[in-house]
Amino acid sequence: MRLIIDHQTRYHYADVVRRSTQYLRLTPHSSARQQILSWQLELPGEATCTTDGYGNILHVLSLESPHEGILIRAHGEVEICDDAPEDEEHSPISPLSYLRPTTLTCPSEALRALAQECLPSEPTQADLEGLMARILARMPYQPGSTDATFSADEALASGSGVCQDHTHVFLACCRHAGLPARYVSGYLYSQDSSHVAMHAWAEVWIEARWHTFDVTNLTCSANEHLKLAVGMDYLDACPVRGVRYGGGCEQLQSQARVTRLDGQQQ
Repeated sequence: MRLIIDHQTRYHYADVVRRSTQYLRLTPHSSARQQILSWQLELPGEATCTTDGYGNILHVLSLESPHEGILIRAHGEVEICDDAPEDEEHSPISPLSYLRPTTLTCPSEALRALAQECLPSEPTQADLEGLMARILARMPYQPGSTDATFSADEALASGSGVCQDHTHVFLACCRHAGLPARYVSGYLYSQDSSHVAMHAWAEVWIEARWHTFDVTNLTCSANEHLKLAVGMDYLDACPVRGVRYGGGCEQLQSQARVTRLDGQQQ
């Protein structure tokens, strides 16, 4: 499947920002499963390109002059290879690093109970698929019901959530059960207009390799997914994250469009 991605992020500030730094994980790696045919970032200034501790391509954009807004655009063309396995070519750390909890995935009593309910002492792929179904039943997909600050426990207690929340709850349960699991950010192609193109899902280290688990879509197939970045949780892998001095209140608009070259669109 060949996909065209066009993703724009726009910040507008109520007051002048004196200076700011944006950390951009908006450039995907090529791998056995995804071949990057072309990719460009359009930025309001020069950015330094490096690699973060998880092996993600990271651009650091520093704006030292006053500004009232920022426009960031990522666009490119990618070939997704059906059923190709996830590889570890770009990962600098052991899968065992993904066992530790984080603030957003700390296993509360409710999360531990959910893990124990769904996952036996030696969980199988089928057990993990059952966990996905149980999470989605308890937390139906509902845009706007949570925000980026919600932890897995808070999202579970709210009774609904989005892909980020589903992934955090899944990660917390897997790690409590002794399974290395990591957060994945990226893009999703879907013919269903109710689904946004920006997406998050999980990967779990079982059978000596990473396996995909998309809770929101109840699928273990990544044939319509383009991976941008991985990490312990949202904060490690989110596409755009930054700090600023000044500016007051901000307005954020982010729109991603994923299109198939055969004419079907998201």
